[in-house]
Amino acid sequence: MCGGFTCSKNALIALNIVYVVVAFLLIGVATYGKTASIITSLGVVGGIVACGVLLLFIAVLGLVGAVKHHQVVLFFYMLVLFLLYVLQFSLACACLAITPSQQEKLLHEGWRISTDDIKKNAQETFGCCGFQEMNNTGLDDGMDHPECPLKPCCPGQTDATQCCMGSIKCECRPCFEMLKEAINSGLRVSGGIGLFFSFTEFFGVWLTVRYRNQKDPRTNANAFL
Repeated sequence: MCGGFTCSKNALIALNIVYVVVAFLLIGVATYGKTASIITSLGVVGGIVACGVLLLFIAVLGLVGAVKHHQVVLFFYMLVLFLLYVLQFSLACACLAITPSQQEKLLHEGWRISTDDIKKNAQETFGCCGFQEMNNTGLDDGMDHPECPLKPCCPGQTDATQCCMGSIKCECRPCFEMLKEAINSGLRVSGGIGLFFSFTEFFGVWLTVRYRNQKDPRTNANAFL
């Protein structure tokens, strides 16, 4: 009967199998992105892999507790999942609630502290040049940028400096406009996905609490705690 011991057990196992699949997807995507040079930052790769490993650990913990109906394992699984739910729900709400002015401040500060390699990757990825101005003059300290990418900005040219300084017409947009669109879209998607998965985690906590307090019909009722 749905709602009984067997149904709760199977639902908890299915939920954690989904978490295992998502964890392997995270690890696989990070590995593929690094191998294909889509993701060039080792910090980003390491962060994605760490998230995948953590999710895999939680899922395995939940599977062991669900299969064996182990009270201690289920308790720690429930505790970790609840903490993860609170953290993820808070971050998802923050992503959805961030204002355009706050996004601009984040972009300015991020560009200011970024290395030339990161700025160069951003220019090549988005086909843009500079942050808000496409030259190295009149910019605040630390806001300069590397040479413009030739392929999207100055097709057929060999001197990126001339293109960037304005002696040759530059077809690129400033990176601020491109990055603002990307981060706005990314925050909405990340916030929506994070919010969705946080509710699955809350469901997992509720299901675990229910499952822990149910009697296994195959065991002696007098042995139930």
